[in-house]
Amino acid sequence: MSKPLSGTPDIVWQGKFITVRKWDTWEYVGRARGINAAVILAIVDGDVLLVEQFRVPLGGRCLELPAGLVGDTEEGEGIELAASRELEEETGYRPEKVEVVGRFASSPGMVSETFCLVRALGLTKVGEGGGVPGENITVHRVPVANIADFVAAKRAEGLFIDVKMLVLLGAGLLA
Repeated sequence: MSKPLSGTPDIVWQGKFITVRKWDTWEYVGRARGINAAVILAIVDGDVLLVEQFRVPLGGRCLELPAGLVGDTEEGEGIELAASRELEEETGYRPEKVEVVGRFASSPGMVSETFCLVRALGLTKVGEGGGVPGENITVHRVPVANIADFVAAKRAEGLFIDVKMLVLLGAGLLA
């Protein structure tokens, strides 16, 4: 086990949304201004809501759970409120209630960002979704029982699959 680093990290570069830091020999990226992320598990009548969108860092489309930033437009915004707003923007579904499952790190060797996984309950369709202008999000409503086949088909089409999709594939991988 390595010992903890002493001192504090240096900021190498900071933009509106990300900060590049160096701490001793470690270089890593994190969110700027205390922004966090919410990832939403939304199941309606046995179907899970997924989104597909172009991701610049990947240079291609990616299949994901709906997600969004917390506090990027309103300082002090709560996770539940941000998750509700993002779910409606991206999928067109409004939750009656949002439950926090827990906080997770997606790539802790390179990124300090964590995300809060939430479960959206009591979903009502109120719009088409698709995100804000320019996001061009495609919404998929997939039976939970068919998720592995759907993901395999999207992968075969050349889509990237977000690591957070493992929350849906986990049990099948252990069988």
